[in-house]
Amino acid sequence: MKENNIIIRKAVEEDSEKVWGLMRDLAIFEKYIDVFAITPEIVRESGFKKSPPDFYCIVAEDTAEIAGMLVYYFLPYTAQNKPAIYLKELYVDEKYRGQKIGEQLMKALHEEAKSNNCAQIKWTVAPWNDAGKKFYERLGANENKDWLNYEWSV
Repeated sequence: MKENNIIIRKAVEEDSEKVWGLMRDLAIFEKYIDVFAITPEIVRESGFKKSPPDFYCIVAEDTAEIAGMLVYYFLPYTAQNKPAIYLKELYVDEKYRGQKIGEQLMKALHEEAKSNNCAQIKWTVAPWNDAGKKFYERLGANENKDWLNYEWSV
């Protein structure tokens, strides 16, 4: 998929360092950098060397630079008896914002979900991230108010 000079493609092992950099930038943006424990080697091992991988990744590439990334994984068992995709991270480098790269990444994820017979795509967004909420609603996503998120640290 190509729009302007941006190519949307599945990430490859050689992207590990650049993907990690965007993951780190997202951790700063979402204010959890103090607990961010991912390294480029963890990205390489978990996403590209492990079979099956712990996560999948789609990137937006501008020549040799990664402008944005979307990290996801599959939820194989759901009440619909179809898999779902869980969108874990979506981030576009600040200098590339406003070029519809996030939308292109989300469209690629939507296609991935359709090609894998998924019933839905799920994700969370920080309550303070008004721009993110507006972006997702503009795409046609709906906030699920039926469920609350809980965490239990171990």
